[in-house]
Amino acid sequence: MVQPQSLQSLSEEQLRTALLSVMQEAAAKDQELAYKQAVIDKLTCENALLKRMKFAAQSERFNPEQKSLLEDEIEADLAAVAAEMDALLQAPAQTPATPEKKQARRLPLPAHLPRREIRHEPESTTCACGCRMLRIGEDVAEKLDYMPGVFSVERHIRGKWACAKCERITQESVEAHVIGKGIPTTGLLAQVLVGKYADHLPLYRQEAIFGRAGLAIPRSTLAQWVGTCGVRLQPLVDALKTEILSHQVLHADETPVAMLKPGNGKTHRAYLWAYAPGAFENIKAVVYDFRESRAGEHARAFLGEWRGSLICDDFSGYKALIASGVTEVGCLAHARRKFFDLHAANKSQIAEYALQQLALVYEVERQVKELDAPQRAAVRQEKSKPVLDALQQWMLLQRQRVPDGSATAKALDYSLRRWAALTRFVDDGQLPVDNNWIENQIRPIAIGRNNWLFAGSLRAGQRAAAVMSLIQSARMNGHDPHAYLKDVLTRLPTHKASRIEELLPHRWQPTAI
Repeated sequence: MVQPQSLQSLSEEQLRTALLSVMQEAAAKDQELAYKQAVIDKLTCENALLKRMKFAAQSERFNPEQKSLLEDEIEADLAAVAAEMDALLQAPAQTPATPEKKQARRLPLPAHLPRREIRHEPESTTCACGCRMLRIGEDVAEKLDYMPGVFSVERHIRGKWACAKCERITQESVEAHVIGKGIPTTGLLAQVLVGKYADHLPLYRQEAIFGRAGLAIPRSTLAQWVGTCGVRLQPLVDALKTEILSHQVLHADETPVAMLKPGNGKTHRAYLWAYAPGAFENIKAVVYDFRESRAGEHARAFLGEWRGSLICDDFSGYKALIASGVTEVGCLAHARRKFFDLHAANKSQIAEYALQQLALVYEVERQVKELDAPQRAAVRQEKSKPVLDALQQWMLLQRQRVPDGSATAKALDYSLRRWAALTRFVDDGQLPVDNNWIENQIRPIAIGRNNWLFAGSLRAGQRAAAVMSLIQSARMNGHDPHAYLKDVLTRLPTHKASRIEELLPHRWQPTAI
């Protein structure tokens, strides 16, 4: 910025330039403040709505189990909103902070639980002035840890050391925690997250399990932990999405999930979308995206400017993407399924022959699975292309012989209409033959859905999608989800944002002990 005393030495043109620079800087700061204030206003409104839902009249029509699940999600949503607002209020150039709320006095952890002391003492007890410091006391903070079936307590003891000469007190600090001033260790937080999103145990069941282990943690407390951890882990999910979109071959699929609309106590069909790099890409990962519907706009919003080869089924929601430049790659397993269902229904000879020919193609795929892309393409050209060309001609002839509207006609039409997309893998060794890779990643969600009544809110569904993205990606890379989340939650508070990619499941290396 130009100093006042130097203004007189500037020419008129220089003054205009300097003034323009100051105005642009002020406008940028005003825009930043306006954006942050808009986000805070939005979160404040959402917070008020959640509180009204939490303290709503008892006459709302939920059965006891439904009500408890909804209360869990509201508590988690409230904690998530609070964490997001705290992050905004702690940012620089913010309006004056509101007075800090007094924290409720926490009850001591049960005395019967085993304790493990972790001492934080200075490496040297010699003061900077050269005098030897004396230990004058200590601060003790207790955190609740959990191993399957067993609670224990970590006692963090911070000795106080004083120098008599310079009257200075020295005390080692404790590393930042993902939940500041909270009682859970990252091991306990990882257990709650894995229980809820990998083992599909609602929080009221976890409360009972913890009770049998010696301490029944209220589900409202567990929900607050879940909400806060969801916010803290979101930057990892965002980085994983960026990583996935850097690849030119992607799988996409979606599965329905019931979502509650608290206004009328009813549910409607929401969708969990799944995206993963191609089966032959050099990364194993998946990102789930929870949305209120199956509208194609959600896929377009997720993929943004990405233009590559998308393996998907014949769902119309992807057509706008394909029209905008995305290359459609069909799923041969879907085409095969049409003939399989036809053969199972009436032992159709046409379906039987089609299945035999497709089996030859899949046999080639088993042979080329471990080859590199050029070798895979060469073998496909030699062995699969002749089979598929003959199959197409045979299908065209059979289609002329069967009546329109019949089950056989529908099975043939599905393949013939999409033949270019279904056989695109023959010319590109990097493309997989079907969409089974992403269907395998979405299957755990479909299985876990049997334990869900519904997603309590859009925010709750998005939080579940984020955490499940990390858990499933960790599994895909051979990691124990509990060990992965425990380590990541431990490192996140002090990890540089510019190096967040180091904590992604496919790059993660456990902290050396």
